[in-house]
Amino acid sequence: MPTLSLAVAVESWPIAGAFVISRGAKREAAVVVAEVSDGRVRGRGECVPYARYGETVEGVRAAMLAMQGRLADRGRLLREMPPGAARNALDCALWDWEAKHSGTPAATLAGVGPLQPLLTAFTISLDRPEAMAARAAAAARAMPLLKLKLGGPGDEARLRAVRAACPDARLIADANEAWTPELLPTLLGVAAECGVEVVEQPLPAGADRALSGPRPVPVCADESIHD
Repeated sequence: MPTLSLAVAVESWPIAGAFVISRGAKREAAVVVAEVSDGRVRGRGECVPYARYGETVEGVRAAMLAMQGRLADRGRLLREMPPGAARNALDCALWDWEAKHSGTPAATLAGVGPLQPLLTAFTISLDRPEAMAARAAAAARAMPLLKLKLGGPGDEARLRAVRAACPDARLIADANEAWTPELLPTLLGVAAECGVEVVEQPLPAGADRALSGPRPVPVCADESIHD
């Protein structure tokens, strides 16, 4: 792979209403876009810096630009950049460039075979129970799988309100570290009663020992496996 030039831009995309999780609300998405080029073929990647991990738009942009003149292969990214939004965007841009340059799909280059369609979840932001129920009912008409953002206190009412409004929808939930070990048994029990299929990151990262016992609903990690 030749050494590629790099351009970095910041885009701002408004969010309809607000996207609310347990840590706060966003009304726009700031996206840092990387474009690499050999003068003929361009590859594009992007990322959204995440304050939870100490990332800022300017910090991510600067980290990308620091790799100017050193983008010869993806292995160098792994050696010289820490995991995070900046490395992810550059990695995606290099995959995109290589796929376009070779005329080979990125999935084939990565050795993962032909891609197949997958069902994704439609997210319902954290809000009052009745507001979440109304949004979930409207979304469930077209979206078979809903992801509920939860926030700790009040989550029992949220879960029950959404299930009552959407008796046939598939539900998953994401607490974004908002539950406590004390709340965990009760809220997992309510989630099971409401037919929630999985609860994502119920406890703060580092508090996973409380998950070691039997659970009525599967749990999965997000913040706990950040590297």
